[in-house]
Amino acid sequence: MRIWVKKWKQNRLLDSTVYEDTGPDTRTHKIFAALEYACRKMDLAQPIWLDSAVNEFKRHARCRFTGDAFIEEIDFDYLELHVLEEDF
Repeated sequence: MRIWVKKWKQNRLLDSTVYEDTGPDTRTHKIFAALEYACRKMDLAQPIWLDSAVNEFKRHARCRFTGDAFIEEIDFDYLELHVLEEDF
């Protein structure tokens, strides 16, 4: 599974990273690990999975975390998580 995490501000890509995991973990564990990895790499607090993000992710295999999902104030518009490649 490959997951692309991107940080956006005013429709400009500020930072991004790709997390790759081919291990036996479940899809959910890999997604949480990707988010944790990206936040650590970008020096961000981890966002909270609000219902809107969960529903968007279930439908489109991507979601956005806006300022509402972060405990700290953020200096960007949103963090986007996007599944590039699934394990089969």
